[in-house]
Amino acid sequence: MQSYQGHLKKMAIEHEGDQAQYFLRLDDQRIPLNGTIGQPLSIRFMGEIHCVECGRKSSKSFSQGYCYPCFKKLAQCDTCIMSPEKCHYDQGTCREPAWGETFCMQDHVVYLANSSGVKVGITRHTQIPTRWLDQGAMQAMPIARVATRQLSGLLEVIFKQHVADKTNWRALLKQDAMPVDLAQVRDELFEMCHEEIEELQAHYGLQAVQLVYDGTESNFTYPVTQYPTKVATHNLDKNPLVEGKLMGIKGQYLILDTGVINLRKFTAYNVEVNL
Repeated sequence: MQSYQGHLKKMAIEHEGDQAQYFLRLDDQRIPLNGTIGQPLSIRFMGEIHCVECGRKSSKSFSQGYCYPCFKKLAQCDTCIMSPEKCHYDQGTCREPAWGETFCMQDHVVYLANSSGVKVGITRHTQIPTRWLDQGAMQAMPIARVATRQLSGLLEVIFKQHVADKTNWRALLKQDAMPVDLAQVRDELFEMCHEEIEELQAHYGLQAVQLVYDGTESNFTYPVTQYPTKVATHNLDKNPLVEGKLMGIKGQYLILDTGVINLRKFTAYNVEVNL
């Protein structure tokens, strides 16, 4: 076994060929993981968390890696990031207008994905397919392109009246999702929601809200040799040592024979990893 130490970041994922390729990230280290499946792995929390923004030592992580002062002041930690339809940039109250212009005032994609069943989601156009891989999607397809993050949220609100907008993470980690005809789901959504979509287009313009009728479906597979029959979770805050045999990786989860751990949840935790 080899030992590594550093602050956790969400895993890097590449999809080339048949399967997603995972890399553990600790500060600037990037460690390939696919070749370690079937082998023992341990993660020990060293008791320190350092904010991903300012580096301040923090007793608790907020919004996946931030200290409390940064959590309260940064635009990327505001509630409108989780609920884009609540964007208040046009009211002049954005925490960081320059950041909002760069991050939110750019093209976003509304998509359908099949991780634990069909769900609707949003992402910046530059984050495809990374966003889908982070969610453990087996299938994904863009269904609309919009001019701003707020518009993606408004369109998602319309669609989520008829389809889920959250992944059932327990189902995700128990089995592969059954294939779904995403094109058919898209067409049904467009039909059910056409009046609300037209109202959105009438208000913001046809160019700002463009439906995608011919989006290409992407398909993904993940390096999992065995799914758990019962999903138990590891929590570094409650138990600083996680040990077990690595049985697979999906989304941002490591699947061990002793339980699963969402590495993204522990961003900025200083850990020692042996694998």
